[in-house]
Parts: sequence; structure tokens; C-alpha cells
Amino acid sequence: MKYFKFILPLFFLSLSAVAQTTIIKQDAAIKEMVDEVSSKNIEANIRKLVSFKSRHTLSDTTSKTTGSGAARNWIKSEYEKYAKESGGRMTVQFDTFTQPKSARIVQPTHLKNVLATLKGTDPTDTRIYVVSGHYDSRVNDVMDPNSVEPGANDDASGTAVSMELARVMAKRSFPATIIFMAVVGEEQGLNGSANVAKRAKAENWNIDAMLNNDIVGNTHGMDNDLKDNTHVRVFSEGVPSTATGNAKMIAGLIGNGGEDDSPSRELARYIKETAERYVDQLDVKLIYRRDRYLRGGDHTPFLQQGFTAVRFTEMNEDFNRQHQSVRTEKGVDYGDLPDFVDYNYVQKVARMNLSVLANLALAPAEPQNVVVLTSGLTNNTDLKWDAPKEGKKPAGYYILMRETTSPYWEKKYYVTGNTAKLDYSKDNYFFAVQSVDADGHESLPIFPKPAR
Repeated sequence: MKYFKFILPLFFLSLSAVAQTTIIKQDAAIKEMVDEVSSKNIEANIRKLVSFKSRHTLSDTTSKTTGSGAARNWIKSEYEKYAKESGGRMTVQFDTFTQPKSARIVQPTHLKNVLATLKGTDPTDTRIYVVSGHYDSRVNDVMDPNSVEPGANDDASGTAVSMELARVMAKRSFPATIIFMAVVGEEQGLNGSANVAKRAKAENWNIDAMLNNDIVGNTHGMDNDLKDNTHVRVFSEGVPSTATGNAKMIAGLIGNGGEDDSPSRELARYIKETAERYVDQLDVKLIYRRDRYLRGGDHTPFLQQGFTAVRFTEMNEDFNRQHQSVRTEKGVDYGDLPDFVDYNYVQKVARMNLSVLANLALAPAEPQNVVVLTSGLTNNTDLKWDAPKEGKKPAGYYILMRETTSPYWEKKYYVTGNTAKLDYSKDNYFFAVQSVDADGHESLPIFPKPAR
């Protein structure tokens, strides 16, 4: 784990006792939720999803026992069970849309995502956090809707993560809103997630972060023969998708050196720090690219709409278990079957997601208009910002600092005002500012823009 050197207020640490220290401070309520995440529940949900035989986007929607229709109805019914524990705060709905004919959609088709929305308790806080997995599956032939297509790891594992988090978190309350999603059409072209992302943009949803779980249940690398249940990858883009064709944004990145400090990169760093605070024997690996070669995921449509989003995927993949028809050839078994999922590992990934969602949804909103003053030639750094416009008032702010070559924030300074002057050169370090409440829940960090 990457530890910070903390300079903290008295409710964290007495600096008269020690000048520098390493500290892991957990919120007892978050830790209780993390511990409640069950590998048995996750396994049961994955095996149930596999039992529908095919969850192909174009498979049967009328049967009660097989096909994508039966799968989505069951997912919705499970979310509704969890919602009964929420005191009316969680609502469940189908997000229904018509997908036009395309290369992987043979004719205009009615599709349905499943959304469980846990409404925030603070009416002045409009932030939304989204966690998602896709419930559709496929075999070798992406246009074959009728074969047995188990999809245990790709992506019943991600769907089970979303479902288990909804089960645990529905019983608790958070100032901000959390949406637990199971989307369709990922294998046919990210159809379901694209519909939600476009809807969110059109309806002005204030999505602060989107977590996409896709292929999070295998711990054995096919060709490198590595067995690894302690690492998970977080894919995050550097140059924002919305910078395409935006000369002003590109010029700002070039001038400020912020290509590694996009909102999604800040989310990835936040995930690493927070998850390793709560989940034992988990090392979060930051992968500095949007996704793997030749592949894509449901976070991409959210990035394209200007939202902050990342993808979680296991460290080493077994491609004999992905997009494969169930068969045996030359003594080798193929197929995405549930017996090859490591359920304790999926539990870790779910706990990672929960710790991040809970910490964000309990935290104050981010500071606004964060700038670094560049009006003079100095060897120090002057930062200023405005308080969040919504939600609860922060107890204070953290100033984050790191070497320009470091992937992680290395120091934190606590302040209570809206300005900070540091005896470190703005030319030699990167900085960010995040809000924090009295219990230590931190917002996402905001990378400053230069201002005169």
C-alpha cells in the first residue's frame, strides 16, 4: 500500500508527539459494511445468472426461465427485495430503450437496463455515484443468441458486485445518491451503458464518479500461469475523451502538465488509497490507459459524455474463459463457467467498490474553482478555492502534493480556510485540493487550474 505522510488536525493526530507517521484511519460504519459483503451471496447470484443459459442481448425475452428477459426480471426482483430494507429510499426500475439496427443488432430491439437508486438524504446534495456490471453474455459468435452462454466471469461477476453492494448499502443512508446498475448490450456495442450515459447528460445528472466492474472474478492468467488474488486493475484515461477536437482543453493540458491528472486519474488514485484502507491483502494497480488493447467497457460512454469513470478488471485474464463456446478441444476446456470463478476474490473487489462508494457518498462535495496563482515568479505555491456549492459544509480541506514523476499523492496538509501558501515550488510539484468532514471522509481531489 502507498502510505501518505500526513500533517493532520488534532482530531486525527497530535503532532507534538510525532512529526511524521503512517496512519490507517477507518470509519467504523464503512468497515462494518465492508465486512458484511458475502462471497456466498456473490456466488449464489453468479450461479443464478448462469442458470438462465443464455443472457445474450438478442436472446429470448419471453421465457420465465431462460434468456435475457428472465435474467433481467430476476435481477430487478432481487433489487426490489433489497429496496424493502431501505425505508423507501431505494427505488428500482427498468431503463427501457430501443436500440437501432447496427452491425451487432440485427433489427431495432427493445432493451432494458436495471437501475436501483438509493436516494441521498441531503436534499441540497445532488451528487450521484454509479456502480455497474453488464448482465449480457456471449460465445465465440457474437451474433449467436441461442447457445449456452454462461458468462460467469464476463460479466455475471460485475453484475453480482453491483447486486451485493445494493443489498448491503440499501440498509444505510448517505447524503449523496448511489445508483446500482446492471446493463445490457455491452457485448453488442456498449448499448445499455451508452443509453444511461446519454440520458444522464440530457437530464443533467450530477454524476461525480462511475465505477464499472467487468471481468472481476478470475485469478489465474492463461498464458503467464500466474495465480494472483491480491491485485486488481483500475483503468483510467489521461487525456479526457471530451478533449477530442477541443484545442483549448488540449492547450491547457500541455501548459499545465496535467495529462496524468484528469478527473478519472484522480478517481483512480482515490480508489487505491481508500480501498487499501479497508480491504486487507488487496493491492490496487493503477493502469494508465482507458482500457485493454482490443477491448472496451461500459465506462467509456460515460467518459464520452464528460463524466468521471474508471474500469475494474482482474489482474491476469484467462481468455479460454472469455467469449468462448462451451467445449473441450485437444484436452482443453473452454467456456466461461462458474466453477472457474474465485468467489473470495470477487468479494475483495466488491469490498473495494463499497469502501469507495461509501466514503465518497458520505464526504462533502469537492471544492470549487481551485486555482494555483501564477502571477509572480516565486519558489512557493499559492492555492485558493471556493467552498462546495451544495451539501454539507466541509470541516476543512486537504492540500495534496507529489513529485511530478510520482503516480501517487505523497503528502497531505490540512487547512480550514480557502487558501494555502506552501514553501514548495509550483514548478516542481503537483498539487490538488479535496474537501474533508470531521470524520475524515474525503471528496475527490481537484487539480488546480493556473490563474493570474
